[in-house]
Amino acid sequence: MPPPIALSDIIFPEQANHNFSKILGDLKRSNLSITNRLKSVRHDAAFVDQVAESLALPLVANERCGSWYIDPKRKAGSAYFKSTDGHTGQWKFSTRRLNLHLLELIGKHDGCVIVDSTRRGKRMPDALSKTIPVWCCVLNRVLFPNDTSASSHELFVPPNVVSDNEKSQMEARIPEFIASFLALDINLQPLRDHLKKPLRPIWITQDDLLMEAVAQEILRSFHPVVCCTSSKRVIGAEMSEAGYIQGAGDDTENWALGLTAPLFWQHADQLVSTEESDLPELIQSLVNGVANSAGEASASSFESKQVAPCLFVAPLSAGKPPLGEEGTSCVITFIPKATEPTTWVKSRSLMEVGLGKSKAASRMLRDALPQICEFASRFLGEDTESEPEKKKRITITCETGKDLSVGVALCLYCWCFDGAGKVRGMDAQREPFTKSAIRVKLGQIMMAQPDLNPSRATLQSVNSFLMDWRK
Repeated sequence: MPPPIALSDIIFPEQANHNFSKILGDLKRSNLSITNRLKSVRHDAAFVDQVAESLALPLVANERCGSWYIDPKRKAGSAYFKSTDGHTGQWKFSTRRLNLHLLELIGKHDGCVIVDSTRRGKRMPDALSKTIPVWCCVLNRVLFPNDTSASSHELFVPPNVVSDNEKSQMEARIPEFIASFLALDINLQPLRDHLKKPLRPIWITQDDLLMEAVAQEILRSFHPVVCCTSSKRVIGAEMSEAGYIQGAGDDTENWALGLTAPLFWQHADQLVSTEESDLPELIQSLVNGVANSAGEASASSFESKQVAPCLFVAPLSAGKPPLGEEGTSCVITFIPKATEPTTWVKSRSLMEVGLGKSKAASRMLRDALPQICEFASRFLGEDTESEPEKKKRITITCETGKDLSVGVALCLYCWCFDGAGKVRGMDAQREPFTKSAIRVKLGQIMMAQPDLNPSRATLQSVNSFLMDWRK
């Protein structure tokens, strides 16, 4: 009779376990390849196209992920709703990302489709299931305060995603959100003029399609804000989906090698047909081509965005800002390397501030703002008494044109201009600024240019300086 099987006979030895784990890791990485991601994006984009065609509504990308699923030829605009503003217990109506620019598009087309995605396991992103519903509810109560129908002021959420308990907690916060919005002191009449009906969020996924009869019923009383989750839900591991990746367009900094959504759509056929081993080289050549084209930009083709009186922002890639007539134009540039503050001022109309890159630069901004404000105040104050008709312009550039430059523009808007928009004198008395006053100015900037995106660290540096400047 053979001896009984020992435990060591049925358990893999340590080396075998190590090899097995390595094999599983290799399989997972191969499934999450760039090729599979791009093919998954294309698959989901086809679904988004079908939704837009069936509803005859314009497509809006919830940035940054949403743009991967919309052909730029069909993209009508961008939205900036954050999933973190919809996380359980942390619901928020963002006064920094108001998205009020969408109201004109919604009113003109009687609704829109906002496209986003989420990673494996979730039915839809919190931005679509909670952040946008809160936004719709707040705006409905503010813009249609006298609407007698109870449903126009109701908070609508997807019942298969948000529980009744969570919905009631969210509803309890709505008055607080309304108060924070009204504190921005925005002129509401132009917003009311865009809309004929209240807003109503509705949800579409690849698993839950919208019934036409339901859509028609909603259209009679509301402008529909269709929240479209582009990717289908994957419950298990990606290896069970034959290469399909849920939310493939998310976290691009971890896999895209510099490839952007517009660049992908411009070369989609070539990219999805290229072997995986050759993709990094192809992507690098495409990215370098864009960088070289940007580097050839000249002052004559320079484009900037006005965010406040006299204040403009632009990315470094836009080229060299034109200086214009002597004494009328000033440039403050943030270069992506650290330099000594004593070297920043190059002339009376040029300042090159070296704080380093990204988060480090945002944190260092606090200590640089006194010198920047002094430089800008001196420029704005020159010759104003002898030549009051001379219009001045300050252009602030940074790597993206959306972060440091916007934070500095906000700071200068508060520091250099009074409540009436007039330039303060160099020796003007200033009371410490309040957070609410700074927030109002930021709201005005975001209303003028909603695609700008100053980081939290940048805004914290601005708030710290303005509120504690005497120190």
